[in-house]
Amino acid sequence: MNDQITKQQLYESVKALVEAPEPHIHLDQHKLYTLVSVAFQYLLYSSTKNPGHYLIRVEDHPLLDKMIRKAKDPTTRKFLQRLSDGRKFKYGKSTFILDYFQMSSWSLTNDLAKNQIKAAMIVKNASSTPFADSRYLQELNELREEGSNLPDNHYLESLKTFVPRTITIAYDQEVKDSHVIRFPWIKRNEASLAGVRIAKDLSIDSDS
Repeated sequence: MNDQITKQQLYESVKALVEAPEPHIHLDQHKLYTLVSVAFQYLLYSSTKNPGHYLIRVEDHPLLDKMIRKAKDPTTRKFLQRLSDGRKFKYGKSTFILDYFQMSSWSLTNDLAKNQIKAAMIVKNASSTPFADSRYLQELNELREEGSNLPDNHYLESLKTFVPRTITIAYDQEVKDSHVIRFPWIKRNEASLAGVRIAKDLSIDSDS
């Protein structure tokens, strides 16, 4: 594909995430499927350095299908397809888990020891009407009716209390208490939020 991310762009972007000191990162640029490739490759890299459980939480299954079709590198597409098939797969000494924003899909995640979840990637659809008629919103409203005081973004806030590194991909939205990172090789969009440009001279160790 002509719009594939280059190896150099992918390397520099993963390097930027590795070097970022902030625990919670927000990728807010408009190239959602490009950012999915970057964030997923970061998780794969991290899983080899810090074995444990790695979570991928996607708004819904239709978005996951698009991520599989449109991810910008073949490795990410292949791994997402494997994850879609069983919602869990082993990679080296680490395990990747898939769930969705709807809380009824969190059974695998809830069964994990919290201190073993090393990082999470959360992917929000770029819809201008978030959660419209979604099962997530229905579940959230039911819990609120029962007395729970949960925020709209409980799908993320519930993770930030115990996951040491979260990377949220959400275009043109504010993600509270998360550090915005932008990659300079992605052309700016007029609707983008204020962010930080990453220096190109950062380095990470590279193992074969």
